[in-house]
Amino acid sequence: MALYLSFKEVWRNRGRFLLFSLVIALITTLVLFIAALAGGLASANREYLAKLNADLLVYQANSDFLISASRIPRSKAADLRRQPGVAAVGPLGFSTATIVMPGRDPLDVSLIGVEPGEPGEPPVLRGRQLRGSRSREAVIDARVTQALGVRPGDRLILKATHGTEEQFFEVSVAGQTDRQQYQFLPSVFVPFQTWDRIRPQSSIPSGSAELIPNILAVRLVDPTQVETIQAQIESVVSDVMLADKQKAIESIPGYSVQQSTLNTQQAFTLLIGVLVLGGFFQIQTMQKIGQIGMLKAIGAANRTVAAASMWQIVAVTTLGVLLGTVGTFLISLSLPAQVPIRFDGPSIAGSLLLLLLIGPLGGLVSIRLAVRVDPLTAIGQ
Repeated sequence: MALYLSFKEVWRNRGRFLLFSLVIALITTLVLFIAALAGGLASANREYLAKLNADLLVYQANSDFLISASRIPRSKAADLRRQPGVAAVGPLGFSTATIVMPGRDPLDVSLIGVEPGEPGEPPVLRGRQLRGSRSREAVIDARVTQALGVRPGDRLILKATHGTEEQFFEVSVAGQTDRQQYQFLPSVFVPFQTWDRIRPQSSIPSGSAELIPNILAVRLVDPTQVETIQAQIESVVSDVMLADKQKAIESIPGYSVQQSTLNTQQAFTLLIGVLVLGGFFQIQTMQKIGQIGMLKAIGAANRTVAAASMWQIVAVTTLGVLLGTVGTFLISLSLPAQVPIRFDGPSIAGSLLLLLLIGPLGGLVSIRLAVRVDPLTAIGQ
């Protein structure tokens, strides 16, 4: 009976209910795009660190876990390798460069120096890994291929500033990895000594200076012993501070603030949805107090009235969320690749679940109002 009553009213007033479903669809689109934008921005900022084949990252002491502020001597790598439970240690250097190719727009990239065969070097999907620490070759991520169309076997020209002069370096593409963005830029991986020659510098490099990476990546024999080995290293090796990958990601400048801002926007959008739905269904209930009173007068129980209202709310909300989800997917197909959106499964599923819940939550006031209707008073009105 409750199901019949609810859908009978929806069908009789289908224009009104469809219009409100469209309002819910717009709210759904906004919530999903905020969730996708949060995922896309987070991924563009942390992609390389999140996929890093290491369990701990070693920073210079008092660097506040900022990669750009950390300078750690390579001699520390030998101290780390001697520690029980440490399987491998690799130096990592971070800077920026620009790929300049004839006939194509320049592409800014994160230039990352890695030690071939050590933690930090990404897995190659096409081509081969880096061969030696002095070789002039590179592994590029999928976004470089997408932007410039280069493939393994092609050659890249990297531009960097040394002192006040622009320098150009030619490297061959040894392999291609998957998406490995770092701080919103596609990544190019080169051997560490090649990175030291290419990276932007305040003066022309002499070639005799010590090679100093930003951080060291440590892979453990048993990844479940992260906390134990971290404490052990910090007590034995001086002038270093260690972090796991999650801590390193959260320490990226602006990352936590950016994510909390977008999450707050999403929460306020959901709150607005609850208020809008609550107001709509409350007005609907007030307009049909006489009908509810008549139903009660002929014997309809409160649970039947409440169930009919809830079925209405669920139907309208579900239709709106479905329309919004389909609309969001269609709109995303037309967006340019530069827009940093990413539809992450768990995040989108959580957002959809919350959207489906805002209808019943917003409609609780109208259900309470319907249940409290007095038949005699309603009929008298």
